[in-house]
Amino acid sequence: MTEPAAQFTITLAQLNPTVGDVAGNAAKARAARARARADGADLVVFSELFIAGYPPEDLVLKPAFQAACRAAIEELARDTADGGPAVLIGSPWVEDGKLYNACALLDEGRIAALRFKANLPNYGVFDEKRLFARGPAAGPVTIRGIRVGVPICEDIWLEESEDYENVVECLAETGAEILIVPNGSPYARDKNDLRLSIAVARVTESGLPLIYLNEVGGQDELVFDGASFALNADLSVAAQLPAFEDSITTLRWSRSEAGWRCAGPVAPLVEGDQADYAACVLGLRDYVRKNGFPGVLLGISGGIDSALCAAIAVDALGAERVRGVMLPFRFTAQVSLDDAAKLAAALGIRYEVLPIAQAVNGFEEILSGTFAGLPRDITEENLQARTRGTLLMAISNKTGAMVVTTGNKSEMSVGYATLYGDMNGGFNPIKDIYKTEVFRLSSLRNSWKPEGALGPSGEVIPVNIITRPPTAELRENQTDQDSLPPYEMLDAILERLVEREEPLASIISAGFDREVVTRIDRLLNIAEYKRRQAAPGVKVTQKNFGRDRRYPITNKFRDTGEPSQQPDETLVSRASRGSAEAFEG
Repeated sequence: MTEPAAQFTITLAQLNPTVGDVAGNAAKARAARARARADGADLVVFSELFIAGYPPEDLVLKPAFQAACRAAIEELARDTADGGPAVLIGSPWVEDGKLYNACALLDEGRIAALRFKANLPNYGVFDEKRLFARGPAAGPVTIRGIRVGVPICEDIWLEESEDYENVVECLAETGAEILIVPNGSPYARDKNDLRLSIAVARVTESGLPLIYLNEVGGQDELVFDGASFALNADLSVAAQLPAFEDSITTLRWSRSEAGWRCAGPVAPLVEGDQADYAACVLGLRDYVRKNGFPGVLLGISGGIDSALCAAIAVDALGAERVRGVMLPFRFTAQVSLDDAAKLAAALGIRYEVLPIAQAVNGFEEILSGTFAGLPRDITEENLQARTRGTLLMAISNKTGAMVVTTGNKSEMSVGYATLYGDMNGGFNPIKDIYKTEVFRLSSLRNSWKPEGALGPSGEVIPVNIITRPPTAELRENQTDQDSLPPYEMLDAILERLVEREEPLASIISAGFDREVVTRIDRLLNIAEYKRRQAAPGVKVTQKNFGRDRRYPITNKFRDTGEPSQQPDETLVSRASRGSAEAFEG
């Protein structure tokens, strides 16, 4: 009888795939397998749907794409005939006319096993029930004589419910010795604590060690932070990989009477505001890189939003790929011109000043007859913003550089932005950052920068930009608080309205002024048409505008702020509650 293996060496490939780049993703898998082979690994593991890139969205429904993924998996399977490590890799898979979110075990020159995701997420940014068929709760796969359970992402996330297939319980009951969980888990603030609590629950209920492998990198609005980890069966941390960077890490597991155990490297993790900033950097970097832009440009106003975006851009791409343009008009204060120049010098970016008076005055002259007898109002303010947007887009067209949009979440919530003006651009790194956090991140960047940042250390955002009251400078002596409540109050109300979906009555009862809350709710609702046309941007909160929050533009409902009427259960017939019996009037 063959003695059971005493050692099991697993390489975790926490990598950055690109959606649709099947050949490129396969090349990354081969390079990682070569590293794993050099480390003497028995197995190399990749993240969820790695060969396709995650999330592939409706691209995964394209038959040609499905065929390309299948062909790449087959080629990787043939590679394993060389006697090197087995491969556990995610891919879409068509079987019996159904499309599955699959994980393939490749070993000894063949596709040795397939496991299909059983629990398909259909909330927040996830939309898998409309894409994939539900797989069965299958038993473990055998790798070099060791029985490995392969629950895929949501297979460990969902708690018991009517729709939940308890994959981990099934694996434990059918002899799994260790759980390896490929994930595509996007970043949100404090997400690591949630992941760890979910993993602890699965280890506790199964008594098995667990490896949680996440991808890293930006994909449109989503950023995947990596931060993969492993837990021993006693809930001690077996390994922790870094966040926001690629990592190929080999773990050596040893068998004992109590099961498999590992003592691997434990990397420190960035958290809180530092993690949010790192997510913004990675999201912008990958959007630019993966879409082939040579660089970026942005309007530098001397204000804090454009200053933070410029710092993020330089950290993401390097100063040589960032261009700043100051577009002053007669309402632009000298201090704004001075601060913008200081910012550009501190960051080391190309910087130019293009006055817009001639263009704005030209538009006003053209419209003078049409506007005859009408008072000046926000229309003329918007003309300034749209002139700036037009000039930035012209430079973008000529150079190929992408315009970075610089509006924060507070402004996007209440519509404090101009369509086809300052909303112009291809990507917004601070779209999901409230204004109060913009201030915090700007101060933070002057004392810290993330690992791998390409910008200079030290103070890069002039302190005066951080301390000066924010203003759009579209009219004389304008400040944001002329038309908005203080940002501390505004952001607290918005967080309750957007992230928590709290009724107005609840917000008012928490101590906020009824008139202010009602007004902010109205602004939030009527700005939906603007947000629908906004550039994509990095998700960092629990609920971003876009994938998380899908409100109709045409929407007449308004919360009155009064307590909701309690349901009258006496009006509901017992026979009406989903009964299969025939209706009797």
